[in-house]
Amino acid sequence: TDENLPTRRECGTMQVHRRLLDTDPNYARRLARIEEQAFRAREGLMVLRPGCTRIPVVVHVVWKTPAQNISQAQIDSQIEVLNRDFRKRNADVSSVPGVFAGVAADARLEFRLADRDPAGNAHSGVVRVQTTRDNFGGDDAVKRASSGGSDAWPRDEYLNIWVCQLSGGLLGYAQFPGGPADTDGVVITHTGFGTTGTAAAPFNLGRTTTHEIGHWLNLRHIWGDDGAGCSGSDFVDDTPNQGGSNGGKPSFPTISCNNGPNGDMFMNYMDYVDDDTMVMFTEGQVTRMHACLDGPRSAIG
Repeated sequence: TDENLPTRRECGTMQVHRRLLDTDPNYARRLARIEEQAFRAREGLMVLRPGCTRIPVVVHVVWKTPAQNISQAQIDSQIEVLNRDFRKRNADVSSVPGVFAGVAADARLEFRLADRDPAGNAHSGVVRVQTTRDNFGGDDAVKRASSGGSDAWPRDEYLNIWVCQLSGGLLGYAQFPGGPADTDGVVITHTGFGTTGTAAAPFNLGRTTTHEIGHWLNLRHIWGDDGAGCSGSDFVDDTPNQGGSNGGKPSFPTISCNNGPNGDMFMNYMDYVDDDTMVMFTEGQVTRMHACLDGPRSAIG
């Protein structure tokens, strides 16, 4: 129902991150190695892969009501959005203010639904699972058949995307590289997935999945996840320091953390603005994503 639709972006990635830090003693050590490689890339000390990387995708549709069993057209619309957004081919990139346009970047990533399952058999790249659960939260239950969800395909071969009914206004969440293999991937509520079908404004342009795949490739929120403070970092040099998240449709410039005259890069995919307002990745973010693809995710694509 309309009253249950999210009205402000809520991403559960950092909650997953903190839970893994608390429960997996090796997670922090793996992250440290991943961040060392990201730092080397940031400093220009490694050569990043040329050309484009094509990533096979499996979409797990976990549904209880017919509406949640989203159509192939809705799935296809999301893949189309990803291929525009990660190649800087989205028409709305033209709305980037001139002061930031010079760092808006092509991430050189392409996404295709898998045409083979893990056993090598021909497949559509879509798994449909009927569940008895009314909804799911950020606890990864949707990623396990034993808890009413769908088991992950091997993360070294596929990007797993689970689409379901999320609770509590949650739009989606991802797992950073370095987490467990059986929960690796991103989760999106069905009303925030794709551009047709059940996709509902203001999150009906497929940008929630773009945001969460950014996390899957080791991007942090643009404000550095320190609340409204100015000491957090997303470990990217060409994104301005920012005091907390922006929501809705801010006007330019929106100034925080003494970052005038240009202010926050709120139109970045890694902020919390509405779908029609987030339109770009930066060169520095692309470097960080490719360091991830040359490191912990080097087997995929």
